[in-house]
Amino acid sequence: MTQDKTGGSGAAFTDTVQTMLIKRLDGVKGLLSCERLTAGANKETYRIVVATDQGERRLAMRRAPGGVSVPVVAGNAGLLTEAKLFHCAREAGVPEPEVFFVLDPEDGLGEAFVMEWLDGETLGARIVRSEALAAIRPQLAYQCGQILARIHAIDVKKAGLDKALDTMLPADLVEQTWDRYRELKTPQPMIDYTARWLRDHLPKQAGAALVHSDFRNGNIMVGPQGVVAVLDWELAHIGDPMRDLGWICTNSWRFGQSDLPVGGFGHYEDLFRGYEDVSGRRVDREHVKFWEVYGSFWWAVGCLRMAGHYRSGYDKTVERLAIGRRSSECQVDCVNLLIPGPVTLVEAPPADGSSEMPRLDELVVSVRDFLRGEVMNGTKGRMNFLARVAGNSLDIVLRDILVGDRHRQLERERLQRLLDTEGDLEYLRWRLVNGLRDGSVPLDRSGLGEHLRQTVVNQTAIDQPNYSGYITALKGGC
Repeated sequence: MTQDKTGGSGAAFTDTVQTMLIKRLDGVKGLLSCERLTAGANKETYRIVVATDQGERRLAMRRAPGGVSVPVVAGNAGLLTEAKLFHCAREAGVPEPEVFFVLDPEDGLGEAFVMEWLDGETLGARIVRSEALAAIRPQLAYQCGQILARIHAIDVKKAGLDKALDTMLPADLVEQTWDRYRELKTPQPMIDYTARWLRDHLPKQAGAALVHSDFRNGNIMVGPQGVVAVLDWELAHIGDPMRDLGWICTNSWRFGQSDLPVGGFGHYEDLFRGYEDVSGRRVDREHVKFWEVYGSFWWAVGCLRMAGHYRSGYDKTVERLAIGRRSSECQVDCVNLLIPGPVTLVEAPPADGSSEMPRLDELVVSVRDFLRGEVMNGTKGRMNFLARVAGNSLDIVLRDILVGDRHRQLERERLQRLLDTEGDLEYLRWRLVNGLRDGSVPLDRSGLGEHLRQTVVNQTAIDQPNYSGYITALKGGC
C-alpha cells in the first residue's frame, strides 16, 4: 500500500510516480511505497521503495513544492541546479548520492529529480551524542575539512555552474542581511553592533569558489564510517570559501557541545588540517572567525524573520514565534566572540506573597503543565512537538514575569548613562541603534560593550537559559 502526504490525490500521485519509475529506471516492476518525509516549504523529499527483479530497492526524490517551478531568488539555487551540484560534487570525490535522472515535463510530476537512497544519521543532536557514532566522531572534523576542500576545488566554469549560481561577495552578504533586519523595524543594538564589526573586518583575500553555504551539522549524513553525504545545496553560490568553514563552527550548530567548535564533534585544528591536507592552502583562523561571527549574525536575523512571518500571517504557528525568541541565542554568541567579559545576572525578587487567587504566574503554570502533561501524553508527531514548543514559550513568559521588568529597568538606566539623555526604553534603544547605523556611536565607546553584554546575556537568561552560549557567557565568554 502506498503513502502520499502531499495533500493531493494519493492514488493519482502514486500511480504517476510508478509509471514514471517503470519507464525511466531499468528493472523496476512496481511501486511499493512513496512516503513524503518533510513538509518543507522549499523542497519536498520522498522515500520511495520499488520492486525489482533483484528484490526491493529504495530511492529518493526531491521535488519542487507541488511540482511547480518557482522563480529562483538571489542566493538560492533552483532545484535543477541542485541536481547538478549533487552530480558535480560526487564527481569531485565528495560523498553524495548518485542522481539517476531529472524528470521531464511529460513525466507529469513537475520539477523533480530521482537519486540514490543512502542510510545514515542527519539529526545534529544525535550525531553529537549517539553511542553508535562514538568511534567515528573524533574523525569527523578532519573529514569535513577534506570534503570542503574538494567542494571548493570544483571548476565552476568547466562544470557550467558559473552561469547557474550567483556570485556573492562578503560585503554584499553583510549588507543584504543587515537590510533584511532593518526591514523588521525592531531595535536590537547587538545586531547593529555586529554588522558594524563585520563591515569593519571584511576579508581582504576573499577568493571565489563554489560555496555550499549551509555546510553544518544537520546537513551532513553520518554513518559509522564517517560522512555519508552532503545534503541541502539550496543556498550554494560562488564566493568566499572560508564561509563554509566558519558556518560549521557557528555555535548554533554545536547542539550543546560548545567545547567542540566544529559541529559539536571536533576541533578547529582538525578541520583546518583536513582542509590544508587536500587543498595545500593554509587556513587563516581570523578569516574563519569573520564567517563564524557572520553565521551568528545571519541566524540572529533569520530568527527574527520567523517572528515576522507570524505577524504577517504567512505562518501563524506557535513554532514561528518561539524561533523568534531564539535570536538572543545568536546574539549572545556574538557577545562571546566580540565583547566577552564579566556579567551580572538580574536577581529574582522575593516570592510573591500576593493573596490574589489565582495569580498570573499560576495561570501560566497551569496551562504549561496541561500542555506538557495531558496534551503531550495524548498526541504524537507534529502536534506533540508543537505542544512542547508551546510549553517552552510559556516558560519564557514565566521567567519574564519574574525578572523582565527589573531587567528592562536596568537596561534603560545603562542607556541613559551611555547616551547621556533621558527617555523611555524604546526611544533609547532606537537612539543607540541609529547611532550605530550612522556611525555616530563608535564601537569602542566607553561602556558600550559592557551595556550590550549585560543586556544580551540577561535577555538570554529569560529566553533560553539552557543554551550553551549563555552558559559560556556566564564564564566570561570565548
